[in-house]
Amino acid sequence: MVISAAASLEADGGAKSVSPAQHSPMDGTVTPLPDDGALPLVDRTVLEDLEEQLGRPDMARNFAMDYSVLWGQRERRLIDSFEREDQAAAIEAAISLKVSSAMVGGLRLACLAQLLEAAVREGDLHQGASVLALVSAHGRATVNELENRYLRHGC
Repeated sequence: MVISAAASLEADGGAKSVSPAQHSPMDGTVTPLPDDGALPLVDRTVLEDLEEQLGRPDMARNFAMDYSVLWGQRERRLIDSFEREDQAAAIEAAISLKVSSAMVGGLRLACLAQLLEAAVREGDLHQGASVLALVSAHGRATVNELENRYLRHGC
């Protein structure tokens, strides 16, 4: 089955097609897609919550810094998996990006990573490659936002 970039995973892990304005990166609920501006590059409240949960703001900042530093490796892993047409590696890299992005407040990128994961699970690496281009662009923007608004100035 070929899917479009507007796909999401249902709570049971199955893929389903949805309109371009529906999807949530973590729980399958309906939210606007990133290109309509509704999802922020970085939701600072997620980072503030992480600081509170950890009880040490420096640990949350270190996590955000590590995320920023590792962006290039994550992106390269995704690109390499697509170049090799390695579905298992692409799914693993997309899931890793989805989870780590959500944890750091990168909601737009987490959403795109889920779209990428869904396309790859359906075996549509060509459609996935289109989503991958968006992941690359939004990934760099997410890292810039983290560095300029959180790591340099704090929440």
